[in-house]
Amino acid sequence: MALALHVEKLRKDYVLKGETVHALRGVTFEVQSGEYIAIMGPSGSGKSTLLNLLGCLDRPTSGRYVLGGRNVAQLDDNQLSDVRAANIGFVFQSYNLIPQLTVVENIEVPLYYQGRLNAANRRRCRELARLVGLGQRLSHRPSELSGGQQQRVAIARSLANDPYFILADEPTGNLDTATSVEVLDLFAKLNAQGKTIVLVTHENDVAARCKRVLRLRDGLVESDDLNRAG
Repeated sequence: MALALHVEKLRKDYVLKGETVHALRGVTFEVQSGEYIAIMGPSGSGKSTLLNLLGCLDRPTSGRYVLGGRNVAQLDDNQLSDVRAANIGFVFQSYNLIPQLTVVENIEVPLYYQGRLNAANRRRCRELARLVGLGQRLSHRPSELSGGQQQRVAIARSLANDPYFILADEPTGNLDTATSVEVLDLFAKLNAQGKTIVLVTHENDVAARCKRVLRLRDGLVESDDLNRAG
């Protein structure tokens, strides 16, 4: 099994009001291609900081983050932006769809910004819409969709650039229980097809659907266990 990402002795310090906050204190773990892992932890544990680092939205104070065989830990902002656009698919709690665009146009957004929106990729985005059950809604706009349908668009968009992994931040946080189950069923389907998923959550029932659970506390890995129920 190939390696999707490797984090080694990752540290992140912030200076707030003259005080240094050690958000991450030397986190080490790796994710193999095809894994489905939940990252959990109480408020202040460092999981939001780790999410920003994994998503190449920020740089660590020290340590290594190897993505696709490349240490991306100390790249500059422009380089991080390029890595983020090409290699990571994001799913957010708030969907982050563009209201003026249709379903298929929202799915195309990552490819548009990479200058890769050719006829073949347009067809692929329509296929992704069908994959998430929205093949009959291609011309609808976000305001015409339910919350669950909007999250399905976001999941399809996360797949548009064929990323190394999907990074999902509380993806069911704005959904009711039944819709949450539908979205998690979709993640399970994608994982069964070989997609690597890193899901950040504070909900035990969501983490229970994953195959592995990594728990943070006080900026350190408290536990890292396979989930038999996942």
